[in-house]
Amino acid sequence: MGALPAEPAAQSAPAACPPSAAAQRRSEKAAGGCQGELEKLNQSTDDINRRETELEDARQKFRSVLVEATVKLDELVKKIGKAVEDSKPYWEARRVARQAQLEAQKATQDFQRATEVLRAAKETISLAEQRLLEDDKRQFDSAWQEMLNHATQRVMEAEQTKTRSELVHKETAAKYNAAMGRMKQLEKKLKRAINKSKPYFELKAKYYVQLEQFKKTVDDLQAKLALAKGEYKTALKNLEMISDEIHERRRSSAMGPRGCGVGAEGSNTSLEDLSACKLESDSISSKYKVVCSEIPMGKCPIGGLGAEMKDLVCILQLVISQILYNFS
Repeated sequence: MGALPAEPAAQSAPAACPPSAAAQRRSEKAAGGCQGELEKLNQSTDDINRRETELEDARQKFRSVLVEATVKLDELVKKIGKAVEDSKPYWEARRVARQAQLEAQKATQDFQRATEVLRAAKETISLAEQRLLEDDKRQFDSAWQEMLNHATQRVMEAEQTKTRSELVHKETAAKYNAAMGRMKQLEKKLKRAINKSKPYFELKAKYYVQLEQFKKTVDDLQAKLALAKGEYKTALKNLEMISDEIHERRRSSAMGPRGCGVGAEGSNTSLEDLSACKLESDSISSKYKVVCSEIPMGKCPIGGLGAEMKDLVCILQLVISQILYNFS
């Protein structure tokens, strides 16, 4: 029998070209951006943890001082007796008078400032007019007219501001005088009860100042915590955008293999080898997906950030998958 015809040799698929310089630059840029955002994410995570600890400490101190004030003031009330209740109108009138005094002082400062601004604006116009009259060669051109108009406008605005501040000053001064008169009347009427209850209200004022300071600290820490959380969300969003860009490039490259140009060195890698590498990459990706899915909510090593860190692991899985795909 004649020799059987030999099986035709398997034809290898066109070799894929190595990544272009532009693609490598894009990959390096994405890697650099990812690294930068990861550093921001880590920094904001540390800030969040620190601010939460500081905020809890400040709240605890506030509660502790509040409890202490309540206990001690109650003890003084029992010790002093009825004088505390009888003298309350005087201490309230004293608080109102103090507030009216602060408002009157502020109104006085505003009025003095408005008067100074008006005086300076009038001097500007006076000097401009004087220079215009002294210099015979100077022409009254449009620029000079515009300057005078601007100065005149400033004078009008300053006069209006002065008028308003003067009215406010008069009102606050009258309010302060009325509050002081009311306080002095009650001081004469309740002199004995005032002297007896004085330790109670002085201690109450002391605790009030302390609690206000703690409240301000709590408010500041809450604002800083909100800022840190905002930076964390921004970094996480940027990582998601980087992940979307990587997927988009992968989808574009998966549209079909690009053959090498004439004269380019071929590659012995067959389609079957590329498929095997792709399967291996996908299996590694699947492993990271399992890790991502097995992280229970609230069990993340970073306290209070389980959901966000789970998203971060998913994003890192995508980045690692892309790197493995590039090397395949």
